[in-house]
Amino acid sequence: MKKLRPSGGYRKNASFQTATLIYDATYWFCEKFIDSRSRTVDQMIQAARSGRQNIAEGSRAAATSSQTELRLINVARASLEELLLDFEDYLRHRHLPQWALSSQEACAVRDVPQRFRQSRSDQSDLTDQTDQERWVLYAPWLEHDNAAIRSNSIICLIHQANYLLDRQIAALEAAFVKGGGYSEQLAVARLVERKRQQVEHSGSLEPADDAIPSCPQCGKLMVLRTAKAGINDGKQFWGCSGYPGCKGVVKV
Repeated sequence: MKKLRPSGGYRKNASFQTATLIYDATYWFCEKFIDSRSRTVDQMIQAARSGRQNIAEGSRAAATSSQTELRLINVARASLEELLLDFEDYLRHRHLPQWALSSQEACAVRDVPQRFRQSRSDQSDLTDQTDQERWVLYAPWLEHDNAAIRSNSIICLIHQANYLLDRQIAALEAAFVKGGGYSEQLAVARLVERKRQQVEHSGSLEPADDAIPSCPQCGKLMVLRTAKAGINDGKQFWGCSGYPGCKGVVKV
């Protein structure tokens, strides 16, 4: 049986791949430039790890919960924002320069994917490469002996990841508003199957007279519900399967 909602596939996701670069780069940065006894080391590595792992967990959770997926992607976004501040603090506290977003240095890091695509004749892009192959492209900055260059290049990658996550969050929100969450989609799928069975058992191409109605407001199939309060307490009615996004009602 085909799954109602796709899930997984995060390893080919640009945001996850960028977060992996950030996690690895942060780990080795802390190992080289920050005292291992400092609490900052644990905080920075955990923030980088959280950014990566929550993208993966959110992708897997997509199969059964839109809300969980959105929450975890937002956690990843928040973790990377925390890490961004840590690297900015590192530069400021040591009186090291931070690259402007439009600087030549920042643009060089930001344009790596575009330069890679232009250099290829097989139409592949950076998401088709292994983690090690992507790392090699950024190695001139991420393995530099100058802490300021490493910090600034990681900051550039964090900005890229945050941009990608913001777009991902917006797309997930739009999809939820349009198509509902997993529970709603599961209910609709069940109603569609019941309707198919009614048509099949009646031996007609048309559904039976008592077939499930469609919502007069949005067109989705209705769900038989029972009122739990008010003057209609205990009475049944057809409520839209898209509730609470749609509050269409049909009397039984």
